[in-house]
Amino acid sequence: MKSKNFIYPIVLILAALGNWQCHFDKNDQKTEPDKSDWVWLFHGTSTDAWQDTQSGMFPAEGWKVSDNELTVLAETDSTPAGHDIISREKYSNFELELEIKLTEGANSGIKYFVSDQYPDSKGKYLGLEYQLIDDERHDDAKLGQEGNRTMASLYDLIPASKSKEVNSPGTWNKVRIVVDGAKVEHWLNGQKVLEFDRFSDSYRQLVALSKYKNYKNFGELNEGHILLQGHKDEVSFRSIRIRTR
Repeated sequence: MKSKNFIYPIVLILAALGNWQCHFDKNDQKTEPDKSDWVWLFHGTSTDAWQDTQSGMFPAEGWKVSDNELTVLAETDSTPAGHDIISREKYSNFELELEIKLTEGANSGIKYFVSDQYPDSKGKYLGLEYQLIDDERHDDAKLGQEGNRTMASLYDLIPASKSKEVNSPGTWNKVRIVVDGAKVEHWLNGQKVLEFDRFSDSYRQLVALSKYKNYKNFGELNEGHILLQGHKDEVSFRSIRIRTR
């Protein structure tokens, strides 16, 4: 009798894990989000969730939508580079998923808890940054401290794991950012590559040594925009979705 009682909870746990895996696989297909959970920020055509930081409208140039991809354009002799766009909504606790494709030598980023209300920076949108960069070909990846400007790092603050798996330029990488109060996680291609507590003393010490040192309480806002960075390089985004926690 004791043996059966011991086995039964294990069966329930395995069944639950199986159900979770099925749910994850279904979401990963990027078909339709659960009506009660995921909200699309970009799913192939509409840019309604985004606005230019300057005009409040989606930019008329510098970005394009093609083949279900949202692409920020590089600067050329005939084409201006795309500049930053932000989500129309602000977010607090959330899970953000998307896919990104770099061109060779590209540099960009996904920022969150973004605001233009930091002292002495009115109109300048600042926030925590999930770094998007070609580690092998862009010089900025070799700057900073201990790799904290490389792909998937918390830019200029915390380096991503050295065991991260990065798909090469021209191919897609899966990005996931999870925020639950103080706790933040960066994921790349299904692997958690860093986590931190944005209200901890250790985090604040890193900020004090970074380019953000003059911004009081940097990264500690209760809510903020999501930002896709235009950095004069071509980078594509697709299947952008978010759910609040």
